[in-house]
Amino acid sequence: MAQMGIMIEGQNGLNWERWQKLLRAAEALGFQCVFRSDHYSNAQPPDYDSLELWVSLTYAAAHTQRIEFGALVTPVTFRQPVLTARMAAQVDALSGGRLVLGMGAGWQEREHKQFGIPFYDFTTRFAMLHEALELTTLLYDNTQPISFQGQYFSLTDAVLLPRAPRRPPLLIGGNGPQKTLPLVAKYADEWNAVFSPPERFRENNARLNELLQQAGRKPGDVKRSLMHGVIYGGEAEVADKAAALYHSDLARARERGMLIGRGQQLVDQLGAYVDAGVERFMLQWLMLDDLDGLAALAQDVLKAFQ
Repeated sequence: MAQMGIMIEGQNGLNWERWQKLLRAAEALGFQCVFRSDHYSNAQPPDYDSLELWVSLTYAAAHTQRIEFGALVTPVTFRQPVLTARMAAQVDALSGGRLVLGMGAGWQEREHKQFGIPFYDFTTRFAMLHEALELTTLLYDNTQPISFQGQYFSLTDAVLLPRAPRRPPLLIGGNGPQKTLPLVAKYADEWNAVFSPPERFRENNARLNELLQQAGRKPGDVKRSLMHGVIYGGEAEVADKAAALYHSDLARARERGMLIGRGQQLVDQLGAYVDAGVERFMLQWLMLDDLDGLAALAQDVLKAFQ
């Protein structure tokens, strides 16, 4: 009915001990996937532990057996896109075909300034993403050397070796109907909406179907997923968690459409998204040490949607 996974904000204290425990728990509990952000730090201090994305995904490939995993998403500003394409193909092969390559334009200015990474205006970053997607697709789809000349990136007689057993699926995240969704229709195997209310998701889902048709593709060619915050717990807990995790009171959290509660209350909220077309959930789990809560979440939702 719908796949259920978790999403970890890697800049919020992710270290090896936590990553190892979270991967083991997610697989043992029956979650379908684990995704994580690619950030050095948060938009505001203080700073916390933050494992490097591709090192952590390589570990996931070698130390899990079943779950899918990936970047949600890796900014084109952080790494030359050929390096990202090569790493993704090789990590996917190591895992037996369980990686999803999420790519994005990057948005968080503070981390770029902290670590000396150029942070261009949005128009430039979006153009860089467009070129990176084109370049990555060419490398994945061609077994012979290819050339590509863009404004920001180029290839000259380049071929990826060793060839991966499969083409790693590309994920593009975002809610923009004029910029993001056309990119999804052209390049992506999965569209991930972010903190989107059900009705907005339904509208963008229909818009994507139109764009896919115009691009000569079928609606089923692109998986529809949602990354959304969850404030998990009973009535006595959720107000405190909203303040601690999202710096919000409960009323504003509900206005944002946050998934709030537990048991059937949470199942009903998720069901509204399934009705709107969501095929996979990445539930943002900010409580990295709360494995008991993660187990309770799994017990609440997995049987209802799988």
